Amino acid sequence: MTGTDKILLRMALAPSGVRFADLLKVCRHYFGEPRVRGSHHVFKAPGAKPPVVDIQPCGASAKAYQVRQVLAAIGEIIGREAK
Repeated sequence: MTGTDKILLRMALAPSGVRFADLLKVCRHYFGEPRVRGSHHVFKAPGAKPPVVDIQPCGASAKAYQVRQVLAAIGEIIGREAK
């Protein structure tokens, strides 16, 4: 199990306890480099609806609803690859 897989598992178990740096690492792994606008990190997520994932920090933590959005986008992408 890779480091990204471990972070994904922790994200799924507790979306409110995720560090922003970990969420950023997962997003970079699945979506590539972001476009940064101030504190917003915008990723293109081809194959997901909506096709854009926008995250920003809340102190050192990630916002729980954004963690759930990232998990949903990754789930859609993986589901389409499996077909």
